[in-house]
Amino acid sequence: MPTHPLNLHGIIPPMCTPLTEDGEIDVPSVHRLVDHLIDGGVHGIFVLGSSGEFALFTDRQKKLLLHETVAAARGRVPILAGILDTSTSRCIDNARAAQEAGVDALVISCVFYHRNSQAEIMDHFRAVRAAVDLPLIAYDVPATVNVKLDLKTLKKLHEEGVIDGVKDSSGAVEQFRHLIVTMRGTDFRVFTGSELIVDSCLQMGAHGSVPGLGNIFPAEYVQIYNWAIAKEWDAAAQLQERLLSCFWELISQGDPGYSFSASALGGFKTGLKVKGVIASTQVGAPLHSFTPAEEERVAEVMRRHGFL
Repeated sequence: MPTHPLNLHGIIPPMCTPLTEDGEIDVPSVHRLVDHLIDGGVHGIFVLGSSGEFALFTDRQKKLLLHETVAAARGRVPILAGILDTSTSRCIDNARAAQEAGVDALVISCVFYHRNSQAEIMDHFRAVRAAVDLPLIAYDVPATVNVKLDLKTLKKLHEEGVIDGVKDSSGAVEQFRHLIVTMRGTDFRVFTGSELIVDSCLQMGAHGSVPGLGNIFPAEYVQIYNWAIAKEWDAAAQLQERLLSCFWELISQGDPGYSFSASALGGFKTGLKVKGVIASTQVGAPLHSFTPAEEERVAEVMRRHGFL
């Protein structure tokens, strides 16, 4: 198989964004989190994704986060930057800011709010790729952009040299496998966005995973990847199932008035706080942030599942 310019593979967590109690970027915690992920053996870091709360921040905050993440990584792993936005022009601005910060690749979805056709999506991706000379990874996330990327769209964009791979967060497992089979033998990189079926996706032929839970447990997900490479599928499945059971409890400890996003992000950030990586579980407004009582419930979940 031809080698991808960055040889993207393995575990690339969508990094949470540490915030101070007043909602600003917590720079010391960003540096600790980057070290935590790299010390866990990850193969890259994806900043400004869904788990990174990208849509809740100002341009100023996003630029600061990008620069501090690149500085903290010190070239040890590739840094992928989400450039998702509401228009092609805004995505291009985001891409140029990310390039200026020194990232290694860009991650792009179709625009959100306005529903796009596949033809419009292709033109959108082409325009961004023409404006910024960095590898471009497509992000298939229909739950937030209201449209799924067709296999034909991905295949054509790759053949044109526009995109280099995809992060699939669609939940459509049968179509994900069809994509893997269709693109086999090319240098197109296929990643699952699910933290719950990493072992199964790797067995199908995926190149890796972008697991939100990998923020808390990077070494465990790297272990699943290493076992998969060694074809030790039973060991990989056992650890995956432990993480799956922990995940469903961990993301559901927010109070009833919280959104799913607030509860999930609060769970991730509490896990990182309990492990001494970040200082606060604050999330971006208007999402609700965890209280000490909710943080204790998450810690209890981690203890019960043997991860603390």
